[in-house]
Amino acid sequence: MGEQLTTSAEALRLFFTEDIYLVNSDDKILGAAQPELKPAPVPVLENPVPVLENPVHVAANAVHVTADPVVEVVVPVVVQLVPEIKVAVPEVKTPAAEGVVFKYLGKNQKNILILVNDTENEVSTDKGKELLRNIVKALQLTANDFALLNYAAYANTGFEEFRNFFKSNLVFAFGVTPLHLGLGEQPVNEIIMQGAAQLIFSVNLDQLADDQAGKKALWGSLKKLSI
Repeated sequence: MGEQLTTSAEALRLFFTEDIYLVNSDDKILGAAQPELKPAPVPVLENPVPVLENPVHVAANAVHVTADPVVEVVVPVVVQLVPEIKVAVPEVKTPAAEGVVFKYLGKNQKNILILVNDTENEVSTDKGKELLRNIVKALQLTANDFALLNYAAYANTGFEEFRNFFKSNLVFAFGVTPLHLGLGEQPVNEIIMQGAAQLIFSVNLDQLADDQAGKKALWGSLKKLSI
């Protein structure tokens, strides 16, 4: 059998009725038509946004973006305010701030306070006042040195209130007990210390005038005082 290959164009058209495309490849020949590849269409905007050329202006409370002398966009800045918190401070009152004025005898130049407790007399009975004069004379004091106050007119006043007002460094209390002044139980006719202040508690002057043992014990303590 002779060679069956032919190169006649008319003969080839009898076997291949479709278009034949030659591809620059040694792999194969495609017998079907290939679709034409076209680039995707680029969408065209009807109202294109212009590119901003002007700088952005930033203010303290708003941002101004200027794209054109005619167009201006304002973005408000929201600032949240913190409510003010107020703390109530209690007022501290002293006897002077409350209008309390102590009525007393003497000038208190040596900051010595003498308390008596008599609801019927300004100071005490005659024999009570005589005993007090003897005590003051024994200590070599005058009316300029001390303040003499009747506690009956200022009941429920504590030691610290008296001390703050009179600046007392020595207190004689006749008929005024430590409990009256807001202090604990203390012995009578003896020197006790309350901070830097010296205190002596004794019975009422009128009662002490007839108490020989009490006067003797008191006299022993008076000699130990630092005035």
